[in-house]
Amino acid sequence: MQIAFIGLGNMGAPMAANLLKAGYRVRVFDLVEGAMQALAGEGATPAESARDAADGADVVISMLPAGAHVKALYLGGDDQPGLLEALSGQPLIIDASTIAPEDAREVAGAAARRGLTCLDAPVSGGVGGARAGTLTFIVGGSEAGFDTARPLLEAMGRNVFHAGDSGAGQVAKICNNMLLGILMSGTAEALALGVENGLDPAVLSEIMKQSSGGNWALNVYNPWPGVMPQAPASNDYQGGFLVDLMSKDLGLATSLALTSRSAIPMGAQARNLYALHAGGGNGRLDFSSIQRFYRRGDTP
Repeated sequence: MQIAFIGLGNMGAPMAANLLKAGYRVRVFDLVEGAMQALAGEGATPAESARDAADGADVVISMLPAGAHVKALYLGGDDQPGLLEALSGQPLIIDASTIAPEDAREVAGAAARRGLTCLDAPVSGGVGGARAGTLTFIVGGSEAGFDTARPLLEAMGRNVFHAGDSGAGQVAKICNNMLLGILMSGTAEALALGVENGLDPAVLSEIMKQSSGGNWALNVYNPWPGVMPQAPASNDYQGGFLVDLMSKDLGLATSLALTSRSAIPMGAQARNLYALHAGGGNGRLDFSSIQRFYRRGDTP
């Protein structure tokens, strides 16, 4: 099976690498030449363009920053045709980006009009999960498309869910990331309160982990530097899931709530906190760096 993988950022590159490890033939494209060359060393074939990567592919997978990039890739714009018009054969399209549900549905609808199946399959698990092949895939689209995609997704992830029709994967992912933003900001707030009242952050973390306050942000991705050596917090918040991306996802949650007239007071607060944190020059740090917002002596 020939796979085209488009978008080799912090998440896309290790995902493509896991497909190579599983024995798939992978042709890759990214605007950053070095990203392609790094995967070439693992057996991938670099392409000159997205169209070149997708030529003759059985499956096209994309992992891009935002809906505008996904729509530009598949639908085109500014008199430039999109990839959908250039595809030969009937490849399955899997977009693993996190984008607005309406953008996912627009791309899927355009694909369907050309007789193609397109799935939205955003992921959860972060860069660590991408590297370890333990991601969670949350898929929207047809049952038949999901069944075809499952073996590929299982080569990159541990959990694969079919959320429903086109766009459903994005809705579920947005809900998940809104909760994650709330949990991380709340965890950072609680840790700062304890430290400012004389507690050791590692001791407090262990107490809360074993108590009713335990949550993923605290138990697996602790935001206080030095508590978990493997967490981005202990590496000056480098790598991981960027503040800019969390801000984007919380913005998607706000837009979704406006569409359905849903109340998300805590989600809105998390969005405001991350927008302020990003505006303070922290956008390229891991999202757990929201801890700096609460630490005395640090600036957001």
